[in-house]
Amino acid sequence: MSLMQTLGLKPAVLASSLAKAKVLVVGDVMLDRYWFGDVSRISPEAPVPVAKIGRSEERAGGAANVARNIAGLGGKATILSVVGDDEAADALERLLKADGIVTSFKRDANIATTVKLRVVARQQQLIRLDFEDAPSHEILAGKLEEFADIVAAHDVVILSDYGKGGLTHVAEMIQLARAAGKPVLIDPKGDDYSKYAGATLLTPNRSEFRQVAGGWKDEASLTAKAQALRAELNLDALLVTRSEEGMTLFRADGALHQPTLAREVYDVSGAGDTVIGTLGLALAAGQPLPVAMNLANAAAGVVVAKLGTAVCSQQELFAL
Repeated sequence: MSLMQTLGLKPAVLASSLAKAKVLVVGDVMLDRYWFGDVSRISPEAPVPVAKIGRSEERAGGAANVARNIAGLGGKATILSVVGDDEAADALERLLKADGIVTSFKRDANIATTVKLRVVARQQQLIRLDFEDAPSHEILAGKLEEFADIVAAHDVVILSDYGKGGLTHVAEMIQLARAAGKPVLIDPKGDDYSKYAGATLLTPNRSEFRQVAGGWKDEASLTAKAQALRAELNLDALLVTRSEEGMTLFRADGALHQPTLAREVYDVSGAGDTVIGTLGLALAAGQPLPVAMNLANAAAGVVVAKLGTAVCSQQELFAL
């Protein structure tokens, strides 16, 4: 039985509702650059491999990858973020517009757009070079003003926190969105979740949740810690993604677990973006949270079989 049949969904009906759904993504965007090459010798200058670069690729990463996943599934995505006034920001904007994503970039001439440069040889990452700066207070204040202006025009808000400073006003954004009656989904970062209080849903991965709640010895212990955190932060739900163990949704009425659907795990980078992007879009399209979770789990199973920051297309999801 197919995924759509299992969930009682008709692809044509779901596609129509996804196309009408509008999701506002706010957070830290970045440009993922990949240099692909081959290694056949060690450098005479130092004991390191010499990579002869044959081709390069650019992909939109971070919060921008969340927006890409939404667009890939047929939804309408708007991305609001702070970037530098530089070539990397131009490249990001070009990539996103090519995917049909509405971009609202606040350009800060005093910072560099976050870039992650990966050198890959024989399908293995040799090194990653990061370029990043924290945005200024004035630019962030302008971003908050625009958020207040446009939040009501969207069905769901996703706040994608990569710890780069773009979500300094996250508490105010949650308050504004909830006041406008919009669900707020957050991909959290760091060990202090108090700033996310009042959100609809948080999606920490296993290691992120352990960093905040501590370890657990069994499912009962995990459930107790998750429900305690959910109640403490006044969340409607908490979704813990657990890599090969699947994902577990914690709500006031109990826990719901989904085993992983990944047939082949090639690269987990960006899987969290796919999960929250799919969740947010499905909710915006009127699907209940358990169904949205099933769709997100299935979409994540598709992207971990791909190299780098990738997306699950609507066609791939419907084919499962």
